[in-house]
Amino acid sequence: MRLAFLSAFPPFRGGIAQFSTALVQELRKEHVVQAFTFTTQYPQMLFPGTSQYGPEGTDPVRAERVLGSINPLSWGRTASQILRAKPDVAVLRYWMPFFAPSMGTVAHRLRKHGVKVISIVDNALPHEPRFYDKPLTRWFLRKNDGVVAMAEAVKNDILVLDPQARVKLMPHPMYDHFGEPVDPAQARQGLGLPADARVLLFFGLIRDYKGLDLLIDAFGRLDGRYHLVIAGEPYGSFEGYQRQIDALPRRANIHLHARFIPDDEVPRFFSAADAVVLPYKSATQSGVTAIAFHFGVPVVATDVGGLREALDDGRAGVLVSEATGPAVAEGIARLFELDLVRLRQHITDLREELSWKRFAGGLVEFAKAL
Repeated sequence: MRLAFLSAFPPFRGGIAQFSTALVQELRKEHVVQAFTFTTQYPQMLFPGTSQYGPEGTDPVRAERVLGSINPLSWGRTASQILRAKPDVAVLRYWMPFFAPSMGTVAHRLRKHGVKVISIVDNALPHEPRFYDKPLTRWFLRKNDGVVAMAEAVKNDILVLDPQARVKLMPHPMYDHFGEPVDPAQARQGLGLPADARVLLFFGLIRDYKGLDLLIDAFGRLDGRYHLVIAGEPYGSFEGYQRQIDALPRRANIHLHARFIPDDEVPRFFSAADAVVLPYKSATQSGVTAIAFHFGVPVVATDVGGLREALDDGRAGVLVSEATGPAVAEGIARLFELDLVRLRQHITDLREELSWKRFAGGLVEFAKAL
């Protein structure tokens, strides 16, 4: 099968680019795949982080940079460029309504020329909603032949917006491009953590809906055996979190790395952790869970969005019933009452079920069935 894949790819950084790169690499083992990406992803004035770009020279899929998200003249050119690759199927990544006009226009033109269009939808509706989200996403969905969701909550949102949508549900694969775990003792030493501590990790972009404030509150309710590592770039001000940290009696047990964490540092953070904590106030699926499982680390997460499906409560971690500080603290304590060796073994057993090979195969089967 010939496929075109339009998404964020390197040089753009972040989970969408990492996911799309891994999927294209897997698809290319059996199919012809041409990758396309943005010339402009977000206008810099609208981007809340420090940079949209990763290190130079890290583009394993060699994506063609064609789509300007805010340049309508590029939308038709992008469709024409994709059509020149003569794909049977075009796969698009959709994660926020900002991209509906550009990607929806490309999808519409591709379908007019007989190309099937499938979009992998991370969020049908964003975590921080605006009044135009529903009409834009509804319009975009109707430009597709089929849609892939990675959580039941996303599938339900899609069907509310477009009851006629053909939706396939497939779980988020484990990330495996970060390499193998490193020795936990060395990882802890490198991060300044005690060898015998109970180490909790909050990892990824720091945004309000991810509930870091709840985790800091929860941490203040735990005893001195616990240490918390916060590793990720703040999207917005960190001042409120810093005030919370400074008010804690054991603030020295919080280890702050408030910056973008490059791929080569990821193994150290996860290898040092006993548990990853996702105290999200809202969620669909989480790429952080996919990284944690790759490194065999159990997860404590709030029962929101698709986290329940990913977690398998009691087998790969602990599900917290409420998005509150006391509930998160109780969930963390409960995790350490379980058999962590057994949890890690179950996570290892998930590798085949959550492989890129299975996800790629499911995507191709879905395309053939449309």
